[in-house]
Amino acid sequence: MKRINNSDPMTSTPSNLYAIGDLQGCHSSLVALLERIESITPNAQLIFVGDLVNRGPSSLATLRLIRSLGARAQAILGNHDLHLLAAAHGIRKLHRSDTLDPILNAPDRDELLEWLRYQPLALLQDQHLFVHAGVLPQWSGSKTFALAQEVEAKLRSTDWLDFLGEMYGNQPAMWNDALTGNARLRCIVNALTRIRFCTEAGEMEFAAKESAGSALPGYLPWFDAPQRQSNDVTVVFGHWSTLGLTLRPNLIGLDTGCVWGGKLTAIRLADRAVLQVDCPQAQKPGK
Repeated sequence: MKRINNSDPMTSTPSNLYAIGDLQGCHSSLVALLERIESITPNAQLIFVGDLVNRGPSSLATLRLIRSLGARAQAILGNHDLHLLAAAHGIRKLHRSDTLDPILNAPDRDELLEWLRYQPLALLQDQHLFVHAGVLPQWSGSKTFALAQEVEAKLRSTDWLDFLGEMYGNQPAMWNDALTGNARLRCIVNALTRIRFCTEAGEMEFAAKESAGSALPGYLPWFDAPQRQSNDVTVVFGHWSTLGLTLRPNLIGLDTGCVWGGKLTAIRLADRAVLQVDCPQAQKPGK
């Protein structure tokens, strides 16, 4: 198990807490990784950083397994998880590369989808902020958590499907505390589940999806914004497979391209011990 030195270790972090990167329906890789974690830390607590499903071969089995872990596991909502909820209710069409039909046709479909929509968009625990994609420069850890709770409250409300129908779109591309209604919630969702690049002032763009060096002029990776207020916590995220495993004193990126034939990664947060399993390729890049 690889250990990464951390110049400011979070000694208060429980020794049995692991974060796990994007699964995207890669059930066999998840099983292998959980077996390795169990052999080192029995009954570990797990936080999945989103994109539990889609594009991989076994989204249904993956979702069932995570749900079966009960209180041992917490799962952040990613863009593919929200896409599943939208597609299940006719709000979004399935894409050619989607592998969600087994969930949509499953006898326990309704129970799984209901469980999924009650998952958070952010967690703040032991000086770690867990999100799927990223954080806007203007948001501290506590503000990010509070804004995520606004979206979570809407997803858990009786009119959640109305919101889901208004959730998609790239505008507003920049945060303003005066935003209200669906525009405010859409901006929060886009930052937490879709962002890779933004300007120093926090204007998001969603076209560039390659490595950190592929930013359009005037943009930079969200975590390199010079005045980023979330430097007050360690941000743990996924979503960016071409970025790969990223470890800085206050940043942990865990999407290592499992569905693309890369690795599935877990990190024990107390000491940054890294566990990885090799993954079979389920999708070809560009599909």
